[in-house]
Amino acid sequence: VQLQASGGGLVQAGGSLRLSCAASGGTLSGYAMGWFRQAPGKERELVTVISWSGTNSYYADFVKGRFTISRDNAKNTVYLQMNSLKPDDTAVYYCAADRSYVAFTTTPGGIDYWGKGTQVTVSS
Repeated sequence: VQLQASGGGLVQAGGSLRLSCAASGGTLSGYAMGWFRQAPGKERELVTVISWSGTNSYYADFVKGRFTISRDNAKNTVYLQMNSLKPDDTAVYYCAADRSYVAFTTTPGGIDYWGKGTQVTVSS
C-alpha cells in the first residue's frame, strides 16, 4: 500500500488548507489513519488520528478547534481540514495508516504505512 499526501502549500496566518491522503495498491479496510508533522529541527509529532469507522478521533491540543480529520473509505482517502493556521503550524505533514488506532499515540515508530509528506508553510 502506498500513501500519497497532497494539498500542502503556502498560506498566510489565519488562512486554511485542506490536505488529502489517498491510498493505492491495496485496501486500508480496518485501518486507522492519521497525520503527523515535523518542523525543521523538531521531532515528529502526532496531529490527529481517526478510526476506521470514523467514530473515534484524537487531536493534539495544539490543533483542537482548528483542524478536522475526516475520511472517505470508499475512496481510501483521509482528509485534514486546517483552519486558522498559525506560523507554528509550518511543517511537513505526513499521513499514516495502521491497524491499531492506539498505535498512533503509543508506538508511532511501528506504524505500518507512511506517506512521503507534504509541505505546509504559514507566513506571518
